[in-house]
Amino acid sequence: MPFANKEPIGSFCEQSAPTGVKQAAIYRRTEPMNFRIPFLVSIMVLVAIPALAAEPRASLVQQEKHFEAQITVTAKIDYLLFLPPGYEKSKQRWPLILFLHGSGESGTNLAKVKTEGLPKIVESMPDFPFILVSPQSAGRGWNSDTLNALLNDVIHKCRVDKHRIYLTGLSMGGSGTWMLAAAHPERFAAIVPICGSGNPADATKLAALPIWVFHGAKDGTVPVQRSRDMVEAIKAAGGNVKFTEYPEAKHNSWTETYNNPELYKWLLAQKR
Repeated sequence: MPFANKEPIGSFCEQSAPTGVKQAAIYRRTEPMNFRIPFLVSIMVLVAIPALAAEPRASLVQQEKHFEAQITVTAKIDYLLFLPPGYEKSKQRWPLILFLHGSGESGTNLAKVKTEGLPKIVESMPDFPFILVSPQSAGRGWNSDTLNALLNDVIHKCRVDKHRIYLTGLSMGGSGTWMLAAAHPERFAAIVPICGSGNPADATKLAALPIWVFHGAKDGTVPVQRSRDMVEAIKAAGGNVKFTEYPEAKHNSWTETYNNPELYKWLLAQKR
């Protein structure tokens, strides 16, 4: 057969050429392809860079958006309710005090709320002339929306004089008093924060409210300067504020305050 001995292309050189020549031939045969690959990659990169730079940047700009929606939140809280003597038989509307306790009375046992402040006072003063509402915090401070919802519910269920609703609290409750009054200043005829901490930036919101502040000068838990700062800020905003600083009192400045009959006379004199 004429083509029986024909060798494949390249096999003759590999068989007849010396080793050095054979390697050189292989190198010459592959060198152009090895060179082309990185060269083509370099060209592609150079072409791609201007293309990327030409992409519009509009997609990278932060867009200003607005979201608004009405949501429903479930508010729940346990509280003590004291009704003054004669309430059941009368048809009159009564002044109301919303009392906020300190951190030591937090939890789920309402009996703890009776150990300090106004809930303790009414246990031994049955002729207390106010409706008293004393909620209990679970221990994470106070929520103004929950307290406001509670107040709405009590006003709906009880005969409350809406022109004489007062707010007071001690320590954590004193801070809650400042907070709630700033959130809803239109609700209260007067507030009495005791050894609490407020935000001086809220002074303009509180300036129209009658306020009587109490604090112990030697308070090591909530420094008296917190109350001083609030009083100064409210006065600077044109507010009506009284300040009683007990020179020898430590953190418990509420016992002397709530035992003072002048406090309740002052409260009843305040109306919206």
